[in-house]
Amino acid sequence: SSSMRILIIVISTVLFLLLTFFGFGPVLFADGSMQERIITAAIVLILMFGVALATKWGLKKFPKK
Repeated sequence: SSSMRILIIVISTVLFLLLTFFGFGPVLFADGSMQERIITAAIVLILMFGVALATKWGLKKFPKK
């Protein structure tokens, strides 16, 4: 159970880092329109919220012992 918790934390951390780099990078540095940037930021935030919920659910499913 402890190793599963570590795996969940590692996977969610990697997903957050990838979403931050490939999601907010284009929002900050792209030369698209403001509307395109806002839509991209909203999608990235929704995905991050989903990863956070999945992480919370996974950690509840495998409690500390």
